[in-house]
Amino acid sequence: MNDESAIRQLVAAWVEATRLGQVEKVLAMMTPDVVFLVAGQPPMHGRDGFAAGLRALLAAHRIESDSTVDEVEVCGDLAWCRTTLEVRVVPLADGGRTVRRAGHTLSVFRKNSGGAWQLARDANLLVPVQN
Repeated sequence: MNDESAIRQLVAAWVEATRLGQVEKVLAMMTPDVVFLVAGQPPMHGRDGFAAGLRALLAAHRIESDSTVDEVEVCGDLAWCRTTLEVRVVPLADGGRTVRRAGHTLSVFRKNSGGAWQLARDANLLVPVQN
């Protein structure tokens, strides 16, 4: 499999693992020093903060998303991709309101020593969508 295909597959696997609530699988797809950038929030550094937030969210919600990889560029052991993404956070309890966010992301990937691609940096430009 070529590098571009591997990155596209990683994005699809991330969406599926998140949908299934497989936190450990999602964490394995990112570098230990991962940084997430979200508008209006300070940068989130490392897997631990991400894991705590995801676990707390999944305790009362499920996450559904649709992701389209718009482009991928590979430069040696670094790569980036741009995606169009919609995320729906659906309450597990009846009567709750689904929250939708949509927009674009810009992600940087690094190939690890085993040759697998992992997410290293992610800029999430999603905004609320009215239901």
